[in-house]
Amino acid sequence: MIAMPMLLFVMPPAKAAGLMLPILMIQDMFSVWLYRAHWDRGNLKLLLPAATVGIALGFTLFWALPERPILGILGLVTLTFALRGLLNANAPSKTPRKIVGWMLGMMSGFTSTVFHQGGPPFQIYLIPQRLPRDVFVGTGVIFFATVNMIKLPGFILLGQITREGLIVAAISAPYALFMTWVGMRLVRVISAERFYKLIYWLLVAVGCKLLLDAIL
Repeated sequence: MIAMPMLLFVMPPAKAAGLMLPILMIQDMFSVWLYRAHWDRGNLKLLLPAATVGIALGFTLFWALPERPILGILGLVTLTFALRGLLNANAPSKTPRKIVGWMLGMMSGFTSTVFHQGGPPFQIYLIPQRLPRDVFVGTGVIFFATVNMIKLPGFILLGQITREGLIVAAISAPYALFMTWVGMRLVRVISAERFYKLIYWLLVAVGCKLLLDAIL
């Protein structure tokens, strides 16, 4: 969630998206192996087809999108959801309606294609369900690994996968894989209650950063 906003400090969104995808896919392979036994089939059956539609829409509008308004809307929705979650930390678990899941899945695929920011819409759908910690993480791992594979041909056709980007990905891979392992270890020593609270605060940070990108 944080990597893409940080890259936007030093390069335009299209170039940053092309640079990030190979690094993310290297992490995906390791993450899928780590969480291969922990994921929710029902959520993926709903969200992945919707995300595929969002990906197609993202590639269709890739060069014509007004960047700042989309970043602003995504930032506002993310921040509002995160603050609501922090203020209602003891709310009972619930599964949002399927139409809500379809819309959020499509939004996740769309924003993942354009900004690699598919996390907030995905989490807005999953967090209220209060899934077991490892299942929540594993479902996200499988979802975004699949989304990234679907995105790859489009990024190649658009010329976003460059020789320079692949060299950077190769150099970055050991660090990315190490921090993936560190993240897995941290997740497994944090209680479920603290884990969800941490996710909310990370979403607050991401929402604020997206809003700043839209305004400045």
